[in-house]
Amino acid sequence: MELEVLAQIPTGAVRPTPLLFVHGAWHAAWCWEHFLPYFARHGYAAYALSLRGHGGSSGREQIRWHSAARGYVADLAQVVAQLPAAPVLIGHSMGGYVVQKYLEARTAPAAVLLASVPVSGILGFAARHLLRHPWSFLKSQLLLEPRHLVATPRLARDAFFSADLPAADLARHFARLQGESVRAELETMLLSLPRPRADHPPVLVLGAERDRIFSVAEVRATARAYGTTAEIFPGMAHDMMLEPRWQDVADRIRAWLGERGL
Repeated sequence: MELEVLAQIPTGAVRPTPLLFVHGAWHAAWCWEHFLPYFARHGYAAYALSLRGHGGSSGREQIRWHSAARGYVADLAQVVAQLPAAPVLIGHSMGGYVVQKYLEARTAPAAVLLASVPVSGILGFAARHLLRHPWSFLKSQLLLEPRHLVATPRLARDAFFSADLPAADLARHFARLQGESVRAELETMLLSLPRPRADHPPVLVLGAERDRIFSVAEVRATARAYGTTAEIFPGMAHDMMLEPRWQDVADRIRAWLGERGL
């Protein structure tokens, strides 16, 4: 599989453990535009992949039927194998699901779940979206096209961003959103939920107070499944890496990595 991988490498000394960022649904590697240079400035070799069918990766024409539990996990494994050392895995939303499924059969130095698909799946999100936006939900299901869930700037802001995000940034991000896999939707809803292993690596679970996709309760339940406590960022929405206060999130991840000698 030909996969787009964006990279930022420090100009000076490089820490031995790289970071690999995994995007969520409707996004691609571009969504880490703040995080890649930030972590490179702090000595990390930082990489972000676009899963198959996303961004500049191959497979766009078949995206509706790509498997998250198998295909997207295989993409992650492919990129991990190409890196000079085993990376810390940082997954946002559906990317957090991919990281969790990857760790069911493999390991990593550590993992960060950022507003991730919870261990209970996305059924809660589906119910909440149906109540808030019934027409876009029904359209997405009847046409087997998840893109309809975020098909307008208003829907995209409601799903991903706080009111604090400038309109120009919303327009720029919205223009890069794309279609998503129906099969991945079914897998993350019911068919292949995450199964945390007892011997999983250290996991940092971060959530957003104003996230309209995954609730604070769901984020906390995911943290408990990994034997830890979720950290919730006040006033922040789902796309924590693109929100105006994204650096607060990056600072916390960097501090957590430092606490573990990574």
